[in-house]
Amino acid sequence: MKVVVTGAAGFLGSRLADALLRKEPPCPLNVSELILTDVYTPPPRKDSRVKVLALDLTNQSVAEELIGEHCDIVFHLAAVVSGQAEAEFDYGLKANLDATRYLLDALRKKAPNAKFVFASSVGVFGGDLPPVIDNMTATMPQTSYGTAKAMCELLVNDYSRRGFVDGRSVRLPTVSVRAGVANAAMTSFASGIIREPLNGEVAICPVDMKQELWLTSPATVIHNIIHAATLDASALGKWRSINLPGLCVSVGDMIAALREVAGDKVASLIRYEYNETISRMVASLPVHFDNKSALKLGFAVDANFNEIISLYLKEKNYKLK
Repeated sequence: MKVVVTGAAGFLGSRLADALLRKEPPCPLNVSELILTDVYTPPPRKDSRVKVLALDLTNQSVAEELIGEHCDIVFHLAAVVSGQAEAEFDYGLKANLDATRYLLDALRKKAPNAKFVFASSVGVFGGDLPPVIDNMTATMPQTSYGTAKAMCELLVNDYSRRGFVDGRSVRLPTVSVRAGVANAAMTSFASGIIREPLNGEVAICPVDMKQELWLTSPATVIHNIIHAATLDASALGKWRSINLPGLCVSVGDMIAALREVAGDKVASLIRYEYNETISRMVASLPVHFDNKSALKLGFAVDANFNEIISLYLKEKNYKLK
């Protein structure tokens, strides 16, 4: 099975690549060739199945060269994050909309039977929302990032309807706790307020303690992205967009969980500095979803935020004092 991962130099793309190659626990996909690409060269793997490429997918000819006739699955994670897409409108559209369309067109021409797993976002929702969101709730994004994702979802759905590709869009909750350093995403603080204090560093919280977020752990979201590729098209129906399961957690409860797991000294490193722009964008995101349909399809959900922090500590080999 030939698999392509875009955005493979990023946090989730890199983890997805590792999971696709992993033998224990075994990946449900039998990967014989794995092409990893990003705007800069993804980290190499000591695996003969892997090829790494630095490509600009906003160039249509480059996207067409990437997709071969024997491509089986494309995981499209490459994107300009929310904060940057808001600040750089034109580039955000090129990276988030045009690149997706170019990949879809390349698959249409060369590999119409391939599965296309598009990493969308709960940022497609906004405005006056119902109390609980499900897969059929109308999209009304309040950011340029969310708007591009919503447009791509429609393309994925229509290309699938017409038999050009076998697509599915998975709407990712905010992922916490991300390792590494902060990025330009408006929800970057959701990892920073946990990660930085655990590193003995001060973290800035730019939103109110009562602000709720729809969260998932890195391990669970990677499991769910791969699971999306295993589903038969008949299980998805006519609408190919899926709200991935998550947890609704307030920022205050996140900090309380950190205090419970790591102690007062660690939690005291969080500073509150209100940021109107970030607060407004985060407040536009939905936080109450119906997980039932996704769970019925076999997607997974985290138990609670304490468990998410504990898993992060285990992965990073932290020794709490």
